[in-house]
Parts: sequence; C-alpha cells; structure tokens
Amino acid sequence: MDNQRGKTAKPQATQKHPDQWQQDLNPGHLAGQNIGPPADEVGSSRMTAFHLRKRGRAVGGLDDEELKQVPLVPEGSWLQQGATYVNLAGDSWHEFTATAEITASSEDAYAPKDRVPYQIWNRLIGEPKPGQK
Repeated sequence: MDNQRGKTAKPQATQKHPDQWQQDLNPGHLAGQNIGPPADEVGSSRMTAFHLRKRGRAVGGLDDEELKQVPLVPEGSWLQQGATYVNLAGDSWHEFTATAEITASSEDAYAPKDRVPYQIWNRLIGEPKPGQK
C-alpha cells in the first residue's frame, strides 16, 4: 500500500481482517500506536523564527538569515517524545525535553533542537560556546 508520498503504509495501519470481523477480532485497532507522520515531516514546517520577528516578537540577537534556519513545529502537531525543544513564545528561553502529551498550540513557537544548526541553537538559548559570536 502506497500513500500519497510514495512511501509504504506502516504495518500497524493496515487492516488484516475482513470488514465484517474486524471489530470482533481487533476491537482496539491502533490503540496505543504512535504511527503519526515521521519526525522529519513534523519538524519541517514552513514557519520559522523569522516569521516571529516579522510579527513583532523579539527573538534575540540573531539576524534574519539565521532566524530562517530555525523551523517551528506546526500548530496542532505533537512534539516528539524525548526530543529537545525551546518555546520561543515564552518569556525565558530554555531547552526542555518533550513528553508524549505535548502538542503545539497557536500560542506556542516550539523550535526542535535537531533541526537547528548548533551554533544558532547555542546563541538562541543564550549559551554561546567559545569561538561563537
């Protein structure tokens, strides 16, 4: 089974029983499964920290080109459990490890650490390393 991007469907998502017996043989189909979009699709939104600056929000001492390299998690997306983020909508920017129940709301601006160049990340959270501006 191919989906719209040409990738095969995950095995949990396929129905293995005939329709008339599916509910009896597998009443909790997909219960507890984490088969949402792959992490690389979740973290690749079109919104970046640059858009926050354009909306009048202060986003530190980074220039526009650097801010364009800081993607934001789209509204309504789940954060990846165990991944590191910073919420640029908050008053103080500090990195945190996401848990399974966190989703991005319209008031949030989550930037995933694994998608931001490390020099920019360090400056973003206020911890530039020696040799970085």
